Amino acid sequence: MSGKLYVVGLGPGEARFLTPEAGAALEAAEALYGYVPYLARVPERAGQQRFASDNREELARAGAALAHAAGGARVAMVSGGDPGVFAMAAAVIEAIEAGPAEWRALEVEIVPGITAMLAVAARTGAPLGHDFCAISLSDNLKPFEVVERRLRLAAQAGFAMAFYNPVSKARPWQLDRAFEVLREELPGGVPVIFGRAVGRADERLRVLALTHARGHMADMATCIIVGSVETRLVERPGLPSLVYTPRSAGPR
Repeated sequence: MSGKLYVVGLGPGEARFLTPEAGAALEAAEALYGYVPYLARVPERAGQQRFASDNREELARAGAALAHAAGGARVAMVSGGDPGVFAMAAAVIEAIEAGPAEWRALEVEIVPGITAMLAVAARTGAPLGHDFCAISLSDNLKPFEVVERRLRLAAQAGFAMAFYNPVSKARPWQLDRAFEVLREELPGGVPVIFGRAVGRADERLRVLALTHARGHMADMATCIIVGSVETRLVERPGLPSLVYTPRSAGPR
């Protein structure tokens, strides 16, 4: 029997966000690989092996899963959100590129999921309703000078922005610096959305002006959306405001 590797997006949290395609891939797999908290989201099934590993072990995890699949097994690599958005799909393909020839012969299926920025956007309205970009604020794999340049250019170009990996114990200052950069380029009233653990029981949402956004308001479970100069709040009596970026944009 030839092996196969599924790279499966679990979505942002609860099982209701899991797509039928992702559920079928998990059911078909004989073995699961993944970061400890993501693997814990998948219900255990008799006879299915599980190989959990820590964060920052993406390439080692990918190599182990590929080697297992190359031995003839059906293997699923689980990933939070969508595996192609700052997640495991790129690590798997990087491992294939650098690995043995037999890994290139494997059948690999990337199974999409709902990524955090889409879950946060849906909870608040349509802040990504026009052109937008996604930026990881982590400087583990790139210098923070690159992040700053991208933030400035995105703000100048009129993009709404979604921030992944905004802050951690090892990176306590980068988010505050990102807000400082954006306050130099954007009006202080631009809406900022903090969406923590959206799709899970401990979900928290907060919308405030860029002027008041601070790094201590987020952690690694938070996805942040910063609006463009076009983004608006629609007030509703007795209901939460809706945040949206109009589908058309004026000249800059």
